[in-house]
Amino acid sequence: MSKADVDEGLHGSSSSDTAQQLGDKTPVGTVLTQPGISLGSGWTKVSCPCCVSKQVEPLVLVKLGEKVRPETKRWLIRLIGSPQTDGGAALLAHPGEDASGDIIVVSAPRCTLLRATEELGLCKTYNNDNMEAFSYDDRDNFKDSDNMEVFLTMAERQFIVKYELDGLRAQRDLRVPGMSDYTLHYRDNIWQKLGSAGVIVDTYPLHNTEQLKKLSEAWYSGNQLTQPLDAVNAYFGNSVAFYFSFLGFYTWALLPPALLGLFTTYFSAEAQKEADESFSATEAEEEESMSVFSGYMIQAVFSMLWCTMVMELWKRQSATLSYRWGTLHLAERFAEPRPGFHGDLGVNPVTGRVEPLFPEWKRDLRMALASVPAVLLFLGMVVVGMLCFYWGEAQVQELHNEWDSLLSQTLVYMPSILHIVYTNVLATVYRMVAQSLTEFENHREESAFQNHLTAKVLVFTFFNYFAVLFHIAFFKQDLPLLRKRLASLLVVTQLVNQVTEVIIPFLVDRFISVPNRTHSEDDPEEDKLRNQASLPVFPGLFAEYIELLVQFGYLSLFSCAYPLTAVLLLINNLTEIRSDAYKICKLFRKPFCPPVANMGVWLIAFEVLSYVSVISNCWLLMLSPRLQQLFQEHEMSNTSTLLLAVSVEHVLILVKLVMAALIPDEPGWIRKKRAHIEFTSMQALKQQTATSKES
Repeated sequence: MSKADVDEGLHGSSSSDTAQQLGDKTPVGTVLTQPGISLGSGWTKVSCPCCVSKQVEPLVLVKLGEKVRPETKRWLIRLIGSPQTDGGAALLAHPGEDASGDIIVVSAPRCTLLRATEELGLCKTYNNDNMEAFSYDDRDNFKDSDNMEVFLTMAERQFIVKYELDGLRAQRDLRVPGMSDYTLHYRDNIWQKLGSAGVIVDTYPLHNTEQLKKLSEAWYSGNQLTQPLDAVNAYFGNSVAFYFSFLGFYTWALLPPALLGLFTTYFSAEAQKEADESFSATEAEEEESMSVFSGYMIQAVFSMLWCTMVMELWKRQSATLSYRWGTLHLAERFAEPRPGFHGDLGVNPVTGRVEPLFPEWKRDLRMALASVPAVLLFLGMVVVGMLCFYWGEAQVQELHNEWDSLLSQTLVYMPSILHIVYTNVLATVYRMVAQSLTEFENHREESAFQNHLTAKVLVFTFFNYFAVLFHIAFFKQDLPLLRKRLASLLVVTQLVNQVTEVIIPFLVDRFISVPNRTHSEDDPEEDKLRNQASLPVFPGLFAEYIELLVQFGYLSLFSCAYPLTAVLLLINNLTEIRSDAYKICKLFRKPFCPPVANMGVWLIAFEVLSYVSVISNCWLLMLSPRLQQLFQEHEMSNTSTLLLAVSVEHVLILVKLVMAALIPDEPGWIRKKRAHIEFTSMQALKQQTATSKES
């Protein structure tokens, strides 16, 4: 290897260091942790004695472009394996069975994993069996810190590899070997630039077939009622585990409102039957409305209290899981900009690092001139769809009055069904537009990017799914139409979701993807790794959370008008748990999942809906025939009725706030553990600062 190549590839590292990294194809070990996969020799060597191991676990596969030249691949392997002081990622790389092939298998040595664990702020088990914020300098006092497969979960190890690769930045301007016309500039994000140039086509975590099989059997293949959440967290990561934990918690929380809904519906039907037998037709109608809506009044009050209890109890459950999974004290640090961030190179006034800078006023201008008008345009399309729905509803009702047949009775539901399909298609298109708009806004931090994207989608989702229902309930004040609309939404939406999310992916996987992924034990190991790339990329949990949020809205906002809402949601979610588990295990590629402490912005969205539910149910109560008749008997004016409604609404919100205050967000023992972790972290920082001053 020439000195020029070393300078270009390692930003000034010596040729001896490079030789040590490449190891002249001397194996550190073989891959024994994944059954049936053994890539043999070829792993880059490590300079740290404690990182030498007889077993190297393949964690991530990097797929290169078809036209990538061998010298470019060798340079990339050197870059991945170089120490971080030389601008590398300090990882382990393997060229695959064919040195000139288009894949690189990546793993991570012990020291790199431990340093990243501290940087991410993960908590691990100390020798005294307490969870403590991990410190690299105190690593020997943490349990199993010498065994990475026990100390860190598979999901954590794979994310750390991605974290280190995404953090690669050019230490100076350099020319990429094999690409004479392509230059990386100082502080460029190397991984993103190489992806844009077509050098890196894909980067994805590898499945462990044996672990995946055991997880599948314990999760969705049997008749078990509980989920193996710890195993899900270990294999897929915190964000996936938190979603399935909330899905299971929310599903079982539907049992009380489902029983109340069945009770209300049954006794409402009995009251109607007795009225029909005892009174004249007019008297029967009056008695029916009086009895029915007394049950619905109970349902409305229960929904308001139920929403508060569910969210407060979930916060406690979430805090417990966060402690158990070591994410209670995630580091809040000034991280490198996210890979998609771009701007003029300059010095960050906070961190002092040279990085791309983008003025805040430009971002605000883009939001004002592009994002806001686009969101308003789509909200206008929601209004257009709502107007078309009302027009169709009127036309079909007129037709039914003329024909009065079974066919016309069926057609009565067509406007609702067509409008539901329209709203779902519009939501899908909007999500893609929202993604592009948020990219255009150019946020520096990944958290800011996700928060702005989620906010856009939540505003549209609330308007798209609930605008018609609010209009029917509070402007038209047509409760029979509201019940019919809710029934159509619950049935059609769930059928559409099951077909699009499970049946179609299953058929595609069964008849298209599986034949292309078939392999035997005699196939090359590289082919077994490549087969995982044939699975589609996991689309993330965004759509799943939106589905749960819409469900929660239907139940909390309007269930008093249709008491069977919780029953239908409970039936749907019992199958949803298994179908979602099947999807992520079998139908999609394994995702990278960063450590998270909770559901993030989604928790705020559910809480906002729980407060809106107080307003919605309060006003629905005011529309009940029993209260309307009571107002008329007391000769209350519209102004007095409005003031009474507002007063009751404020009292109920106060009750909700009192309940939330009486139920702490964290159990007492979790609060003590958090305080202890913060104290020990502060003491460790003081000791580290004192040591650095002495030296």
